[in-house]
Amino acid sequence: MPSLLPPTHMICDCDGVLVDSESVAAELLIAELSQRWPGVEISPILLPLLGQRIEVVLHTVATQVGSGFEVYEIEALRQRLEHACEQAPMVPGVDTAFARIGLPKACASNSDTAHVRAILQRHGLRRFFDDRVYCADSVAHPKPAPDVYLAAARGFGVSPARCVVVEDSTTGVTAAMRAGMRVIGFIGGGHNAPGQDQALRAAGAHYVLTHMDALPDLIAGLAAGQGASDQAAEVHGA
Repeated sequence: MPSLLPPTHMICDCDGVLVDSESVAAELLIAELSQRWPGVEISPILLPLLGQRIEVVLHTVATQVGSGFEVYEIEALRQRLEHACEQAPMVPGVDTAFARIGLPKACASNSDTAHVRAILQRHGLRRFFDDRVYCADSVAHPKPAPDVYLAAARGFGVSPARCVVVEDSTTGVTAAMRAGMRVIGFIGGGHNAPGQDQALRAAGAHYVLTHMDALPDLIAGLAAGQGASDQAAEVHGA
């Protein structure tokens, strides 16, 4: 990986970073799959898969329990999940934190474009991104491939090494690392289980953030050339 440079641009995930929707998705899927396969403990299988495309999550769980899904079943669950997640609350402090960060911003998500745009519009977050939204349905390969992050860097017209990413899942951290970007892991969402900070570090996160109110100072320090070490560090907010 090329040397990381002081960031001039910021990219973030949507679900689990901007809105606290991963916990909503997890609760819905656990209930649905537990009903489908009574007696199977779904949570340990499902939770590590959060951040991946819904079809990947469902196929992976089904394979582990020796079953499968029809295409129409996956699409029905996708629609239910998107509706539920669009009603999820904003992550506390996101709007205030993002308003304090002067770097140009983009959103890069494993969800579909229409879903992400609906979330940004509902919560008044579109003002931070304008049209800089890059989603799995507009690139060749979803996360953990780096495609959405590389697309965001191209949209900015900058080197990936000039981008700093905020991600909540190992899938997303892996994607950003593969793109050659500095990564801040976020564990302030309702879906984060014990050990998630270690999992994000193991995936390559350079920092782990517990509260959004600590993000502006961290970004400002990195942009000023401070804290350039690749060694993971934990950052606490109020």
